[in-house]
Amino acid sequence: MQQLNLKSSHAAVKNYYAALHQLSQLHIDHEMAVRSAFQDLLSTCGRRLKLTLVPEFEIKRKHSSIRVDGALLDTFHLAHGYWEAKDEKDDLDREIKAKLEKGYPRDNIIFQAPERAVLYQSGARIADEDISNADYLAQIVNQFFDYKAPHIEEWEQAVAEFSDRIPELAAAVKKIIDEERRRNPAFVHSFDDFYALCRQAINPNLSEDAVERMLIQHLLTERILERIFDNPDFTRRNVVAAEIEKVIVELTKRAFNRNEFLRPLDRFYKAIEVSAENTTGFTEKQHFLNKVYERFFQGYSPKEADTHGIVYTPQPIVNFMVRSVEEILQKEFGRSLGDKNVHILDPFVGTGNFIVNIMEKIKATDLPCKYENELHCNEVMLLPYYIASMNIEHAYFERTGEYSAFPGICLVDTFELAEANQSGFSFMNAENAERVKRQKESPIFVIIGNPPYNMGQVNENDNNRNRRYPVIDRRIAETYSKDSVATSKSALADPYVKAIRWASDRLGTEGIVAFVTNSGFLDGVATDGMRKHLARDFESVFILDLGGNVRKNPKLSGTTHNVFGIQVGVSINVLVRNRKHRQGDCKVYYARTEEFWRKEQKYGHLERVAAKSGITWQELTPPRNLPWTAELIDSGFGEFLPVATFEAKEQEADTGVIFRLYSRGAETTRDSWLYNFSTSEINSNTQRLIETT
Repeated sequence: MQQLNLKSSHAAVKNYYAALHQLSQLHIDHEMAVRSAFQDLLSTCGRRLKLTLVPEFEIKRKHSSIRVDGALLDTFHLAHGYWEAKDEKDDLDREIKAKLEKGYPRDNIIFQAPERAVLYQSGARIADEDISNADYLAQIVNQFFDYKAPHIEEWEQAVAEFSDRIPELAAAVKKIIDEERRRNPAFVHSFDDFYALCRQAINPNLSEDAVERMLIQHLLTERILERIFDNPDFTRRNVVAAEIEKVIVELTKRAFNRNEFLRPLDRFYKAIEVSAENTTGFTEKQHFLNKVYERFFQGYSPKEADTHGIVYTPQPIVNFMVRSVEEILQKEFGRSLGDKNVHILDPFVGTGNFIVNIMEKIKATDLPCKYENELHCNEVMLLPYYIASMNIEHAYFERTGEYSAFPGICLVDTFELAEANQSGFSFMNAENAERVKRQKESPIFVIIGNPPYNMGQVNENDNNRNRRYPVIDRRIAETYSKDSVATSKSALADPYVKAIRWASDRLGTEGIVAFVTNSGFLDGVATDGMRKHLARDFESVFILDLGGNVRKNPKLSGTTHNVFGIQVGVSINVLVRNRKHRQGDCKVYYARTEEFWRKEQKYGHLERVAAKSGITWQELTPPRNLPWTAELIDSGFGEFLPVATFEAKEQEADTGVIFRLYSRGAETTRDSWLYNFSTSEINSNTQRLIETT
């Protein structure tokens, strides 16, 4: 177990005393001021152990709530310790007694005044130190950070085993499915019916293996979903879960006992359930479940996770985007997220964070109508579809006190909705089909979300390619690709490019698209035509470049500097269409965070600025297809004479370029055969190539 090992000589301790001394010199001794010194100490120590100190942390009980001055949370939003501050004028013992009687936690909480700290662990007072002494301060802080509550310890051990156990259990389910398909006609019939539904609803090229993975996901996660949100009827009420449960019932009738089969995971399930019980409110439960979801896919199906670009959107990004959309709605259109006829769609809903956040911004009196009629979202993968359904339905219950199944979520491939011929599609079942039909007929005004970021398989032997979509691919070819001067246009195959093209077409004459995406389109050579068309399709474009492109700057770390922990850069893009008020060219506004900011600093920045209005934007006036980054535009790059262009080559005329004709030169596409440091190896390879061909 990693330990803090804080010493009295460490900078964090010295800074604590220096801050108190500075306040003392100014004769400032009230609690709100002096507590900042200890808060900084806890925050610094927490970062060393990958814990985040959250000030003013609310602990929700069944019929009440309390607020501690701080809580140390891990990435699963589980609290490892609590802190309550007082000043020297307070009677610390009396204050502790009052707080404990009020229901404050007794499991790893430190009550602190500038010169004294009292530590409770496992319900008992285990330390009471004079922290004006640096050695005693370091000692009690070490005790505080080194303690692990039993449920946390069990949880961490279970998580460590989870990645190993899930593939093992999934393989066992797969083996049972294969056996039942050979000897159980009822299961075969049930499976084939479900497979046909999936092919019609999700992807006509869907493999049987993919459907088997859906069954396995359902089987392995059903208990988690039911217990965390205390929703035992979910599989009966949810329109997709009910269809899958029919197949599972046939599978388990004679093949195996579900509970017995899952017994090896009992320890993990119980660890999840106990940890979930210790998350104190819906928001914490949601974050917790999102992290479990990420960990599930990392352990169970890394290839599937890669294909669909499974990345949980950090809350500060979601908050910033939703607030910015609300601002633009009010300023540009005189409307609001909660207004009637403002239909909102998250086409790649994931675990539901954007919809849940939007619901929090809508007045409680307006929410029922909005929830029932004008909130829409799609998900193509089963597990996130389940989690999004439960997150959204639970958020509604929290706001209204009433449970209502969310009618706006569809299990469907958003890109498939652009395809013209869907007459043979059933979209899983009648209710899901009706939801899809209703969404397609709705006048969508706001499209918001986090599209898949994945570019494609790394290894051609992986059989893990992204799917082709004839209509969207054709639209990209006749717009973004046609107006690009690039020779290689493979970057336009990225799903996030498809998402922007789809959203541009889906929106009416007015509305907003807000996506957080790969930032490669801002200055990519192949995306020059894309920038040109975005400037035609929208009246104003706001780009907040969050950096983090490790491939361009190897001094960066994806884990440390990228907001998603990936290798490519990320940007928040808000595109506004308002045809009624267009005046001249599209206005492009650009801003970026500091290159070497850590991701936590970027999150903090987004929370501080709150929304679009808090950003200092630079208006860019480049030719439409040139890079949308301040550095390249300011360099005057756009005024240089082009070396060559596709138009000049096609027209066979002098059109202001250096070279009218150009090509890639003589190519063999056999570089791996014909390049080598050894002459003899090249001779041998070349001879073998000649003989082979």
